[in-house]
Amino acid sequence: MNSSVTQKERIISLDIIRGLALFGILFANVWAFKGMISEGEIPDYNGINGIISTLIAIFVEKKFFSIFSFLFGVGFYIFASRSESRGDKPRWRFIRRLLALLLIGIIHLLFFWGSILYAYAIIGFLLVPFYRAKESTISKWIGGLITLYIISLLMGIFTPETWWVSKTLSFLRNDVTPIFIMFLSGFLAAKANWIWKVRGFSKQIRMLQIVTLPIFIGSSIWIWFATQGNDPHIHYIVSLGLIPTTFLYLSSLFLILENKRITKLLQPVARVGQMAFTNYWAQSFIGFAIISLMGLEVVSPLNSVIIAIVIFAIQTVYSVIWFMFFNMGPLEKIWRFMTYGRKTASNGK
Repeated sequence: MNSSVTQKERIISLDIIRGLALFGILFANVWAFKGMISEGEIPDYNGINGIISTLIAIFVEKKFFSIFSFLFGVGFYIFASRSESRGDKPRWRFIRRLLALLLIGIIHLLFFWGSILYAYAIIGFLLVPFYRAKESTISKWIGGLITLYIISLLMGIFTPETWWVSKTLSFLRNDVTPIFIMFLSGFLAAKANWIWKVRGFSKQIRMLQIVTLPIFIGSSIWIWFATQGNDPHIHYIVSLGLIPTTFLYLSSLFLILENKRITKLLQPVARVGQMAFTNYWAQSFIGFAIISLMGLEVVSPLNSVIIAIVIFAIQTVYSVIWFMFFNMGPLEKIWRFMTYGRKTASNGK
């Protein structure tokens, strides 16, 4: 293992993870791009498509959105702390940034019903009160929310629900809860300086892996048998493994990216992550175009894998070429302008 990477290189590592998250999101999203063309029920798959569908449920579904959510929390801390160091008002500036994201997200929603941008903006407002919170307070919130989330899912699987219980639990176990948990987790990791000192926290990170790995294995086996048996609670079962799997993925990626050779090898992926906003927006349109050109009436899991790889390859090449001429993605530049205004944007501050 090489020596710990510098803060500048750690930002590159974050971009690599962000790029990989975008790739994972594609596998879960490609079938939804068909919704831009026509709506229809998702068929049951057998054979190779059934296996791929199950593997996506085990390894991909919701996990990479959660990684993206973690990085959003990291980004909140970096953005706010840098704003404060410049003498700006960090929370008010971040609120303006969220309002800009909300507007752009609503526009994207008009074209792609599965867009998460507007939801990120709305949930992001919940982060603002935590900027001055103590690390111990944030940790308690994360622990409490995870506990409530898991209990609500287990009750949804194993207990009969009355009307009022169903309404209460559905609020706790919807996708807002894990997104906010990962927002807070990313914010805490940045605030506590963990992501800049991965080597110094390697023992704690490995302990996290030891704890989450058996949970991941157990939940994966459960998901496999649940999908084969058409368990009506499959959505809850997938969600149960979401947070442990995300922590396992993140801890493993941070340790792997301590190796500078690997980081250098994945530089093209970092370019994708560096303009993640633009690439996330563009994925739906590129996917729409490919599905239309292929004339697909139904996007099977096998189709999804192929199309996801093609889209990511296109975006990797495009991103690398883009940064040969520019230092910021097009939507990132627009978002920056909407956040700071003409003077700051032009000065690049």
